[in-house]
Amino acid sequence: MSSRWLLLPVLLLVALLQGCTLSRAQIREAGAIVAASPGRDDTCHQADRCATPSPLLAAARQALADSTPGHPVNTVTLLDDSEAALVARISLIRAAQHSIDVQTYIWDEDDLGQLVLNELVQAARRGVKVRILADQLFSFDDLGLLDRLARVSPNLAVKLYNPTFHAAQTPPLEFAAGVVCCFMKFNQRMHNKLLLVDDTIGITGGRNYQNRYFNWDPDFDYLDRDVMAGGPVGKEMAASFALFWNHKRSVPLIRLRDVNRRIRSDRAPPGWPAPHYTDPARVARAQAEAEDPDWLAAWIGDDTLRVSQVNYFSDLPAKTDEPTKRNARELTAHLMRMLAGAKREVVLQTPYLVLSKRAQDIFKRLHQEDPTPDIIVSTNSLAATDAFAVYGLSYKHRHRYLTEYGFRIHELKPHADSAATAFEEANEAQDDGPAGQPIVQADGKRRRFPGNERRPGVFGSQGKRNRPAPLRSGGRRYSLHAKSMVVDDSFAMVGSHNFDPRSDHYNTEAGVIVYDPRFASELRASILEDTLPQNAWTIARREPTIPVLGDVSQTIGNLSARLPLFDLWPFRYATSYEIKPGCAPLAPDNPKFQQCYTPVGDFPDVAISPKLIYTRLITAFGAGVKGIL
Repeated sequence: MSSRWLLLPVLLLVALLQGCTLSRAQIREAGAIVAASPGRDDTCHQADRCATPSPLLAAARQALADSTPGHPVNTVTLLDDSEAALVARISLIRAAQHSIDVQTYIWDEDDLGQLVLNELVQAARRGVKVRILADQLFSFDDLGLLDRLARVSPNLAVKLYNPTFHAAQTPPLEFAAGVVCCFMKFNQRMHNKLLLVDDTIGITGGRNYQNRYFNWDPDFDYLDRDVMAGGPVGKEMAASFALFWNHKRSVPLIRLRDVNRRIRSDRAPPGWPAPHYTDPARVARAQAEAEDPDWLAAWIGDDTLRVSQVNYFSDLPAKTDEPTKRNARELTAHLMRMLAGAKREVVLQTPYLVLSKRAQDIFKRLHQEDPTPDIIVSTNSLAATDAFAVYGLSYKHRHRYLTEYGFRIHELKPHADSAATAFEEANEAQDDGPAGQPIVQADGKRRRFPGNERRPGVFGSQGKRNRPAPLRSGGRRYSLHAKSMVVDDSFAMVGSHNFDPRSDHYNTEAGVIVYDPRFASELRASILEDTLPQNAWTIARREPTIPVLGDVSQTIGNLSARLPLFDLWPFRYATSYEIKPGCAPLAPDNPKFQQCYTPVGDFPDVAISPKLIYTRLITAFGAGVKGIL
């Protein structure tokens, strides 16, 4: 069958879906059903909305009170610890008296997603104005849940950003239709993450609402990072959220075709049942910690800094629609200026080391300066990443990264000590069974394989090729997801920006930039810990083992890497190194490096599998698709 005939049903579906918009009568009918749902009265009539006091919110309010227009005072807390990042969210939600605004890229319906969502619903029920804005493609796939959210409280409003064909769900065929008919719009996603309370204190960074971002997944978890900031910076967060909330791509639930149909066809009020947790004891522990002043002080408050200049930057919604507007890429522009001004050192952490053209130009210029700033990069190995296609392009450009940009690259191991310690701290009372064994839930079902999201992906409805590569080793597995940068020990950024073409040109991104040496030093130390030998392999030049032939092979490999297509030479300029026992960590340009490090191959710990073939193919032929990976 020709490709034209295969494409025909997709094009017909596009035509049908484009015409299936809701009428005003259907929207009014669904709105009336929602408004008439019983059980929507507030449960609290006190002025403070029965809020639970939180020292985190109190500190931010004090900073705001101490601020003047010329001398702002902000609180900032680095949330490396996943348990602290979760407990801080619960504490702030319970302390809210006026408003809670939440923005995210992924919202799953696992324990973590249910917990935070239920906390927000309870806040709305006591009278707090709660707004949730989630990217449609990877959030709230359950129409029954969206029906309940639409009706549970007049104080709770939910919108989905950039819904495909005006619907909450995107089946595989509609996913393909979205790619075919309107790729630029479909490809532009809202990658921002923000939780803002009373326009005073917010949390932003890399974490989505899913178990693995908080070390609650027994198989596969992310090493991630947030920052909590309060004071005048809260007003900047509020202004950014308002831009997204009021944008035409942010669609209320009753205006989504499938949700509207569900509400109109089921007039019986669905109510709000209590969450059903896989691990209720772990949930209860986090909730108890959120109301324990001693715990909050020990794990969060003691690490909070009072600083002056803190700024929250965000790209404009639908920034690809406005490529000529400089402020459409506000965060990206600030990050590039931070990089360009580096004098001594840049410490960069990103899960995906695929650079935009602008970033490449900046790093190349920095490497030509005298003296040359040190560029230390923490990123994923193929064994750790769940985005093997992106890794294939990072692997392709190793020679350029090392020689033209002067990068010192460290790739996270899948069983990194730092990640394992973070997991243990978040699950100190848990017993998840023998390492490497499949986890079976109470209902007898096996948990999904790590990386196998429920939503359709570029490579199929189950996203099977997005799963991590199989390993030679067993045990729980970790991947880097944090996105952070420190420049010259002076200022630092924590946010959602991956420093890649997708973050530069397609997704909207957000983050906090802190201009304080103490915070910069704390973040720098956190990133550098992930580059230690027990946590990462070092990428360095491969020493030729055969005279003359080895040099010829490297020359061919370097030429091959510069080709946009047909980069098929298997022997690369650089490879992964493991430190030898008894040696101290050394930089690859140290004369003693080869004495203290041994090469362990281009893809250490990865078992022979189709993943290796896919990675090589992406390396050879994928240069033109960097922006969509």
